[in-house]
Parts: sequence; structure tokens; C-alpha cells
Amino acid sequence: MLFIFGLLLLLIPTHTCVEMFCRFNQTDPCYASLGHKLNLQMVTDARDQKLELHKELNSNTKMRVFRVKNNKIMNKHEAISDRSEFIFNNGTLIINSVIRSDSGTYRLQIYTPDGTQTHAVNLQVIVEAPIGSVEVSINCSSSGEKRVSCSSEGDQLIFSWTLNGQELEDGNNIIHLDEETSGSITCTVKNSVSHGQNTTSVDRCPVERSVFVVFVVVWSLEMMLLLTLLGGFHIYIKYCRTHTSGRKQEEEIAL
Repeated sequence: MLFIFGLLLLLIPTHTCVEMFCRFNQTDPCYASLGHKLNLQMVTDARDQKLELHKELNSNTKMRVFRVKNNKIMNKHEAISDRSEFIFNNGTLIINSVIRSDSGTYRLQIYTPDGTQTHAVNLQVIVEAPIGSVEVSINCSSSGEKRVSCSSEGDQLIFSWTLNGQELEDGNNIIHLDEETSGSITCTVKNSVSHGQNTTSVDRCPVERSVFVVFVVVWSLEMMLLLTLLGGFHIYIKYCRTHTSGRKQEEEIAL
């Protein structure tokens, strides 16, 4: 019974949580995965700290996300109030179920207890949809050339290919292989928040039935024409021999 239950668990599809971690002292943009969790560490310890977090809406307008003072969260904006929590002992803001509008430039300001600003730093947050399932399809042309295409859901997709373990230079989602190519081909798709891949086998393309039928029909017509010509030529030779023999007999009688 436990074995069957285990098999059922393996058959149930699961979705891995894409949890991203960023710090306000990093120089690169912070990438967040759409619909998943983002950890924004502002300071190493926020206890007894006074700080404010703002989000720039445009060049002249900014929105205060929240304030930290006297070990309390104050003025948390409704845009994240139901989706976030703040961990004081490591100074991290956790945003659950990231949405598109969470993208933007955030500004962290740190103050002394008497209200003097000591630090101010910006962090750009970019939200991307993670990679979905990767699908690979192979189509054969009448000449035997193979057209291999790769597709997936997600933002800012980057494609790469390997054939029998060897990397291919083509970075597009569609590649073309010649008639003799066979083996195992892998399409890898990635972006800044996730990656996925699919491996499939590549075989020689079968001859299309329509092409085969056309070949048989043309070959049959050519054979019929050849046989007709041979038959006609045989009749012509026979006629010529009979006609020549008759003329000789007539000449002999006349003599």
C-alpha cells in the first residue's frame, strides 16, 4: 500500500518555488521571479535601526514602501502589505507572490536614532516570468533536411543547443540539420530567474509517401513509354522485313 502511494506521489506534477535573494549593496540588478518569492536584504541586522524604503514611480515621484523604527514596521504600503514580511534579525524584506508592478528602482535610506541620514542606496528590481516546460519538435522537408524548433514560456528567453554532447553555435530557437545528422539533441532555455531543457532523439527522415508515389507513377509511365516504343519498333522491323520479302518474290516471278 505504501509503495502504491509513493508511486502516486511521483505521478502528481509539482511546481518548484523559484526563490530569489538580493542585497542592497549589490551592483547588478535584482531579478525576481513572477509569482514566486523575493528576499531583499537591506541591512545585516535591523534591530534598533531606523530606515525607510521607497520606490521610484517616475523621475519626480516616489512611493514609500514602509518604515522601520523602534523595532516596528510602520506605514507599510498597501501594494505589499498582504504579501510581505520583514525579518528584523537579518534585515530582510520578504515579498511573496511577486507581481509585475514590483519591478522598479527601490531606494533604501538609513538614519541614526536622532534622524540623521547615514546611507542611501538604490537597487533596480526586474521581474521576469520563469521558464515553463520546454518543447522540442522535429519536421522533415521533402529533401530530407530536418527543422528542429524549441519553445517555452517565460520572459527574455535564451536558447542553446547540444548535439551528441557537442555545443552548437546557433543560439536561435530554430536550427536546421542535414539529412545525415542523427543522435541526441538537447535544447536548453534560460533567463535570469530559471532554466529548463528537453532532450530528444534525431533520426533520418522517412521518405514522404507522396514523393514515393510520384516516383512510382513517373517510373511506371517511363516504362510504359519505353515498352510502347520497343513494341512499335519491333512491329516496324517486322513490317519492313515482310514488305522487302514480298518485293523480292514479285521480282523473281517477273524474271
